[in-house]
Amino acid sequence: MTVVIPKPNKQSYDSLKSFRLIILLNTLGKLIKKVIGKRLQFLTMSNNFIYPNQLGGLKFKSTTDMGMVLTHIIQSGWVKNLSTSTLAFDIMQFFLSLNHCLLTFILKKVGSNNHIVSFFANYLMDRKMNYSWNNFTSPLFDVNVGVGQGSILSPILSALYLSLLLYILEKCLKNLKIPISIILFVDDGLFISQSKLLYMSNCHLFCSYNVISNLLKKFGLIVEHSKTEVFHFNRSQGIFNPPPLNLSSIGGTIL
Repeated sequence: MTVVIPKPNKQSYDSLKSFRLIILLNTLGKLIKKVIGKRLQFLTMSNNFIYPNQLGGLKFKSTTDMGMVLTHIIQSGWVKNLSTSTLAFDIMQFFLSLNHCLLTFILKKVGSNNHIVSFFANYLMDRKMNYSWNNFTSPLFDVNVGVGQGSILSPILSALYLSLLLYILEKCLKNLKIPISIILFVDDGLFISQSKLLYMSNCHLFCSYNVISNLLKKFGLIVEHSKTEVFHFNRSQGIFNPPPLNLSSIGGTIL
């Protein structure tokens, strides 16, 4: 059997050059974004801008660290004869909802170089996209919100976006004299309350949930109430029947 290999023509050479150029541009783009992401993370963390209990997607802050912190809090509470109650919540469509204008404002506040701020303004703002399906191509739509989930830059950008909110939240809870600890893992949050009386913990968690829900709305974000959960860590050896946490008056459910 004879295999005939067609002689390459100018068009095939041009296509191959274009393909190589696209690969090269994609590779260089990823390298540049990785450098910017690492540099931005170093700058913000060295200036203590990132909220201390903000974990996930950041250097030296992993899922293991979150587990160790939570375990330490629970066990130290048991030593003091305190029960630990936690309320876990999730931010709906987080990566798709980040406001680009606010993000560039935060980058300026961090003290980023003007070239970096300008890069992100061009990279994020005034973006457009369209959809193609077979022979159909939609018109262009404005895409002025959101950060690509899974992008090299998404961990540090989301951490910067939420750091401002978390510092405001901490101050609000302090002014209201609500003894709550906060841990955030990317877009999943955890309120931690310790008390000898579970109904007191429920009161603290209720107030905290109400505050974070209102704050998130001001940042263009929404709590996904259907994913909210409450957990109680108690050393009781008998039947443990904690009181329900009713969040229905603030948009949640009875947990």
